[in-house]
Amino acid sequence: MSNSQSILENNTVKLIPLQESDALLLENIAFEKDLVYYSPSDISTTGTLKNYIKQALINREKGGELPFIIFDKINQQYAGSTRFGFINRKNKTIHIGWTWIGKDFHGTGLNTHIKFLMLQYAFETLNFEKVEFRVDERNTRSRKAIEKIGGILEGTLRKDTLMQDGFRRSTCCYGILKEEWPEIKETIFKDFI
Repeated sequence: MSNSQSILENNTVKLIPLQESDALLLENIAFEKDLVYYSPSDISTTGTLKNYIKQALINREKGGELPFIIFDKINQQYAGSTRFGFINRKNKTIHIGWTWIGKDFHGTGLNTHIKFLMLQYAFETLNFEKVEFRVDERNTRSRKAIEKIGGILEGTLRKDTLMQDGFRRSTCCYGILKEEWPEIKETIFKDFI
């Protein structure tokens, strides 16, 4: 797998490889109050957003991440960002995360389309064996969303991540295995294929 990225898209959403210049397209969304409350990342200012993107691009060059900007094709608007991370080629595991979407896009089904494209790419194109998700234990909205697309709770890492406000969060670890993907695709995502 090279460090280059493909565009992932369907009729609803387009995931475009992130670039430094995307900071301007993402500012209005990134600065929404409490958007990344459950994330250890700070994207609340122009400087921190640019650093967040710059670090994602450095990690892409090193082969550890594939970051995207999200474009909502229905509303013709940029909606946020997501990425693959913790890419482990030897063990064929990959994480989906760092997802933040503007509040105007919550509840529209956009995130489900994003996750379908990413899961399909991870299992069918990259041929990975497992996709993992890590979520703040307190973030019930994200946890339910992951469970809704077939993620299985595998355990909780207790007080493993230091948050911006000094709180030590516990992280719920979810997974989907390659052998589970065909049934998930045919049931949960049947309207997407």
